[in-house]
Amino acid sequence: MLLWTGAAAAVILLAASGLTYYLYSSAQQTAGKMYEELGPVKPVYVSKDTEVRNAKTPEQPVQMKRLDPFTVLVLGVDQREHDSGRSDSMIVLSVNPVKGSILMFNIPRDTRTAIVGHADVDKINHAYAFGGVQMSVATVEHFLDYPIDYFVKINMESFARLIDLVGGVEVDNPVEFDYDGTVFAKGNLSLNGQDALKYARMRYDDPRGDIGRNARQRTILKQLMNKATDISNVTHLQSLLSELGNYVKTNITFSEMKTFVKDYGPAIRKVDSIEIKGAGQTIDRIWYYIVSEAERDRIHNLLKAHQLKSSA
Repeated sequence: MLLWTGAAAAVILLAASGLTYYLYSSAQQTAGKMYEELGPVKPVYVSKDTEVRNAKTPEQPVQMKRLDPFTVLVLGVDQREHDSGRSDSMIVLSVNPVKGSILMFNIPRDTRTAIVGHADVDKINHAYAFGGVQMSVATVEHFLDYPIDYFVKINMESFARLIDLVGGVEVDNPVEFDYDGTVFAKGNLSLNGQDALKYARMRYDDPRGDIGRNARQRTILKQLMNKATDISNVTHLQSLLSELGNYVKTNITFSEMKTFVKDYGPAIRKVDSIEIKGAGQTIDRIWYYIVSEAERDRIHNLLKAHQLKSSA
């Protein structure tokens, strides 16, 4: 069944699948290359703008135990040479093996919020440009008023390569559109890596705007998770490991990956998606996605409820 995140799925699959020692060793080396500690961030500086909630200390995470629920922030980063880049997509996963489910939602990239450590209010995807993964995680924690246990950062250009290595993805496209010279017909489509990247990025021709774009991104991620767990060709496994080591960073250790696939993977039976509701608004000639206090509280409560160690 679906594992908790596509970026690490192939590595943890190898670690637990009983393949050759060479592949196991390669997986261990790749996990080491992917590993990146989540360093500290500056103190929270919140603008005096009255539309922004005051800084809160997120509920403190407990030490991980067997089958404890956990949260992951998946950052799809659009990063080019001589440019620190921005997070093109921000997807939060709540994993709860007791409930047998993953709760998945995007944080719209134009969401207006306090940027932790930057002394200002801005679009949430700018947090990465200002302070990398550390500032992105801290800002998301502040926005949700809930702790993030792990992050997975993946370069969006390499995302296409990973999709090619798993044999492409299948999607049910709800609306026909043309993006960057490629026509995407309505209905079932088989997409290679580059087309899948275009499919995930299109924004302005979608009747639902960023909400539709977010839904397409989650579809691609689910497909990637499915495909990564089904890989059996050794050549493809070696290529996938190489790509993961070069383009993916995470604070999940190899030992944790093995635990997750052994104890968590078999328990996960479904993935549920929700949307963060809001409305567009232009402030000082800049377009933002405005999420109300009530909506933030709704998402916080859904996330908190999903993380409870109860099947209710």
